[in-house]
Amino acid sequence: MSAFLNSIYQHPLLDHFHQELISNCHKHILFQKGEHLLKQNDISSEYYCIESGLVQCYVIGQENKEITTGFYGSGSIAIESSSLFLRTPTKENMKALTDLVCWRISLRDFQTLYNQIEGFREWGRLWMSSQLFELKSRSLSMITDTARNRYINFIEKNHEILRIAPLKCIASYLGITDTSLSRIRKELMGK
Repeated sequence: MSAFLNSIYQHPLLDHFHQELISNCHKHILFQKGEHLLKQNDISSEYYCIESGLVQCYVIGQENKEITTGFYGSGSIAIESSSLFLRTPTKENMKALTDLVCWRISLRDFQTLYNQIEGFREWGRLWMSSQLFELKSRSLSMITDTARNRYINFIEKNHEILRIAPLKCIASYLGITDTSLSRIRKELMGK
């Protein structure tokens, strides 16, 4: 198994043989900056393990503005779960903010592995649980934290994103305007 995929699919029940089966179901793929991995109204048929680079997820909101809903950086899984597993058209777009090196796995291969390998099933359950907890935490933060505190929390956890993503993407992800983000950044730099 590639060392990178091994770092993604970590579970005590996954032995070397199963890790090789998992690895063999992935295809190495490159995306250029600006290329879409998924577009609004498509039905997702795969997900991507991001080896290097940064992906922006966004929707088109009112007044035709891009609103960033998430980022996927190195070592993460770029997935639109609802579209993939429910087989429904997505409302989100996934776009490469940088050149990407990633590994793609199809829904069909994922389902085969999930049904045949207990360790893969357990890994999947743990991964999905962690994603639900992260989503809940983000939802609560958007309601309870000030814009300043949301930005402080963001910079503490997202060095790669902060270094690469345009500030307008970060501002929309935090639910604030570009102007508000600039003001918050100036205040924090002054301290």
